[in-house]
Amino acid sequence: MKRIFVPTRSGSDWQRLLAKPVLHWKKGASAMTTAAAWEAAAGRIPPEISAVLDSSRNEALLGLQLLAAIPEWETPLEGGDTASHTDVLALCTNGNGLCVVAVEAKVNEDFGPLMGEKRASASSGQEARVTYLQNLLRVRRFADNIRYQLLHRTASALLTARQFHAGTAVMMVQSFGAKQSLREDFVLFCTALNAQELAPDMLHASQFGAPRLFLAWCHGDKQFLGVELPSAV
Repeated sequence: MKRIFVPTRSGSDWQRLLAKPVLHWKKGASAMTTAAAWEAAAGRIPPEISAVLDSSRNEALLGLQLLAAIPEWETPLEGGDTASHTDVLALCTNGNGLCVVAVEAKVNEDFGPLMGEKRASASSGQEARVTYLQNLLRVRRFADNIRYQLLHRTASALLTARQFHAGTAVMMVQSFGAKQSLREDFVLFCTALNAQELAPDMLHASQFGAPRLFLAWCHGDKQFLGVELPSAV
């Protein structure tokens, strides 16, 4: 991915960034719904996300202003050539400095394979990546029932925050659906990181510093599930 970013004219501009632009661009699916929600926020953080961040009552997360929202942000990871793709990478700021929010948007899709499944079919490169992610996240071994995608999305938040010298990183799930198992997977992951609850949808993994790490869950505005954006490809 080139590190040159051009402002969007509409939500349709998000489509060409997808791994499968035609297949994934559908009304009610996560890609189009997320594009509609963030474009409607008109240069601000979507209000439901701001509300979750503010609920932490942590000075690093209060009243954050959006500097830039970058769709399909790519973060290189050790152990292979495939980068981690963050649905929306939000660079935010307040009086306490820069904050990186890595957003994983979902409707009713799963978080991909379980760690047990990943290990069972892993190549040597994938094994190296799993080891790298576990070391980065300070967990000796994630249990087999943890979703792999949550590891590399959190890694993306941490690594990008380091690159931007941001003091705070947030891995946030923006869920537009109602699939209870998604929330259960998120809770299991937070427990594996020994994250402490600050508010019902906001947790702090206190073992991380510079940047500090927070984990969050946001109920996306369901009105955007009904928005259909034109195809641009």
